[in-house]
Amino acid sequence: MRYANAGAAQRVLAAGAVVVLLTVTGWAAAAAADTGTQAARESAVWTPRELLFIYQGFTTRYSCDGLRDKVRSILLELGAREDLKVTATGCSSPGGPDSFPGVRIKMNVLQPAADKNATAGTQSVPSHWKMLDLTPQRDAVSAAGECELIEQVKQSILPLFATRNVEYSSNCVPHQLQIGATRLRAEVLVPDPKSGKPAGSG
Repeated sequence: MRYANAGAAQRVLAAGAVVVLLTVTGWAAAAAADTGTQAARESAVWTPRELLFIYQGFTTRYSCDGLRDKVRSILLELGAREDLKVTATGCSSPGGPDSFPGVRIKMNVLQPAADKNATAGTQSVPSHWKMLDLTPQRDAVSAAGECELIEQVKQSILPLFATRNVEYSSNCVPHQLQIGATRLRAEVLVPDPKSGKPAGSG
């Protein structure tokens, strides 16, 4: 009887050790995850940016409204504040494809608070780096049609944002749809989900 009780006690002690080990492991994993999250965060400030963007393409043509909506979508994806203004300009064919459609952009983008290009004295915003792919393979034909637009976004629009680890390749051929001819991925600064966005004019 004494041996049976001793065996039961050993099993209880072993089970307790397993519980303690799992608990400590869970705490360690949570601490590591929190450390990683903290490392990925960065203090940033909203900084105004303006641009007159004129699209010049041979393979795909846009109406002024179509270009405005497309550019607005790209700007928001890159992390522009939601109060941005994108206005069609220089249109010669209202309602239809235009040879050189343009948009005037007024927006606020996040810049690292320590960056010399950031707006001084502006309230900091908790933010983090996020990898974005502007050429997702949801529709290879549509992506091929946007080859020239992505080229010009890389040249004129992307430099307005804080970016790092940019991956870019392009081989657009006028009047031809080249599957996989362009690729643009980059890490950009975006506000933390619960940080909120300070009010301000775009």
